[in-house]
Amino acid sequence: MTDNETKLHPNELAFIALINEYCQMVETASQGTTCSAFVTTMTKLLPRIYISASDLDMNVMTGTEITPALDESTYDQVRQAMAQLLAEDDVYLEVFLADMKYSDTPIAASIAENLADLYQEFYNVLSSIRYATTSDQADMLGLCYENFTDYWGQTLLNVLRALHNIKYTSTDDIQY
Repeated sequence: MTDNETKLHPNELAFIALINEYCQMVETASQGTTCSAFVTTMTKLLPRIYISASDLDMNVMTGTEITPALDESTYDQVRQAMAQLLAEDDVYLEVFLADMKYSDTPIAASIAENLADLYQEFYNVLSSIRYATTSDQADMLGLCYENFTDYWGQTLLNVLRALHNIKYTSTDDIQY
């Protein structure tokens, strides 16, 4: 085995670092963070995660799986903390849902729930790769890339759009 086969690529390491930073931010959202600081951090972090994820290798060689590690109570805890922090700004109108083309009424979505969904994906990836071999880590990141293209990439963009709206079109006198 060559050195290139036993190391993660810099893009993969950057992605791991970014999702770890994201998880830490979500986990501490209820610990004295202001809404404006939280929104500002998320509007800077989410695009970086998106770009980094789009650079991941999509090849999965083994039967490796990302093991679900986040329990429902922790998911609910972080979701509720973010919902409380965002208050009335938590709900936004979603336009990129498959059901929207059949609906005459807007579909409401929750920023906190979308962020918690991303947290769940990232937490599970981080937990799974922690003690895995480098080869298995690369495969797990490949699975994460597949989930990015199928599911969470669109969720990230949707919630980023809503956070952008809060940050730049707020009707309050709050300075971001």
